[in-house]
Amino acid sequence: MFADNKLTESLAEVQNFLLAERGKVLSEAEWRFRMRGYGYNLCRTDSGVEVARLPRNEVLGTLAI
Repeated sequence: MFADNKLTESLAEVQNFLLAERGKVLSEAEWRFRMRGYGYNLCRTDSGVEVARLPRNEVLGTLAI
């Protein structure tokens, strides 16, 4: 997985990257669109936002936001 232009397997680093990017956009739809460009699929669930890695859509974890 990539976060901040470096390869990482740490979900904490990916979470920090995703939340930093969320602060740069106006809507959740725009955030999801931007993250697809980085190779992440975000899906709103009852427990938060599910993060999956594209193209296989492998679930990495859930952000409690």
